[in-house]
Amino acid sequence: MLNVGIIGAGRIGQLHASNILSSSLLNLKGISDIHIEHLKGTIYEQKVPVITTDPEKIFQDPEVDAVFICSSTDTHLNFIKSAAKAGKHILCEKPISFNLGETEEALQAVKEAGVKFQVGFNRRFDKHFRKVCDTVQAGKIGSPHIIKVSSRDPEPPPEEYVKRSGGMFMDMTIHDFDMVRYLSGSEVIDVSVKAANLVDPMFGKNGDVDTAVITLTFENGAIAVIDNSRQAVYGYDQRIEVFGDSGAVSAENEAQTNVQIATKESVTIDHPKHFFLDRYKDAYIEEINQFAKAILEDKPLLCTGEDGYKAELLALAASVSWKEKRSVSLSEVFTVTAT
Repeated sequence: MLNVGIIGAGRIGQLHASNILSSSLLNLKGISDIHIEHLKGTIYEQKVPVITTDPEKIFQDPEVDAVFICSSTDTHLNFIKSAAKAGKHILCEKPISFNLGETEEALQAVKEAGVKFQVGFNRRFDKHFRKVCDTVQAGKIGSPHIIKVSSRDPEPPPEEYVKRSGGMFMDMTIHDFDMVRYLSGSEVIDVSVKAANLVDPMFGKNGDVDTAVITLTFENGAIAVIDNSRQAVYGYDQRIEVFGDSGAVSAENEAQTNVQIATKESVTIDHPKHFFLDRYKDAYIEEINQFAKAILEDKPLLCTGEDGYKAELLALAASVSWKEKRSVSLSEVFTVTAT
């Protein structure tokens, strides 16, 4: 089994902790957070040997093989460097950082330490999306021409979250940027964004948007379209499609049940699952188990630090496109970050 420690005991940290406790491949040795009072009386206090406010107790534990970094994004760089220096493999939640320079610094530390580094793009591990990708890679629909991703949250996040989220492109769309790269098998050359405040003026007040349509062009000539909204009143809307010269493959929403009621008046089905914790429950489990296998069996990771970096690059390009109301080439952004 892989012995792991978790840094950050918020919603995602606790989700990973619960999944680790149920896994046959991972063993949870410790949890660290600046606040641990909320863990008292929980299953974590009962089953995890070390719960501490000092992350060094995780990094310096010789029995810990890997660290899950689930803390706020502004702390990722220092924790990644500490984990790498201690020789721990790393699973880090997205984004790696809000600054490409810091992300490059983190990835350099990982490279120098020779540890494995996986970014938390859990949707790659969703069985539906994985089958779409496998179908494309097998050539069953020919060469991809159009990739479509619809990603819409059921309700806006709290304003306090929005203030520290890094903006919709870095916080929400970053998953979709990774997904279109994953599905296309090609790299993006330019990004164009149309975005607005249509859901809640709170986003605009904080320099953010809540509605967007993004088009991307790939090196192989394919085109992708991503549409985002912070509020889909009918549930968590997650759909993808790849259209090629020999066919198409798509994955629809997961509903609460697959029951369909047909009467003379109407045909009805259940709403989509309500939020990401429900929709991607199995994907989160598969994500950590595949991470463990990659380390225990010394296999390649499905989602690397480079994937995290390139998704951040697309988020930055999207932000520039929105603010400057123009198409932005990735070569421009590379040039800016290199200076």
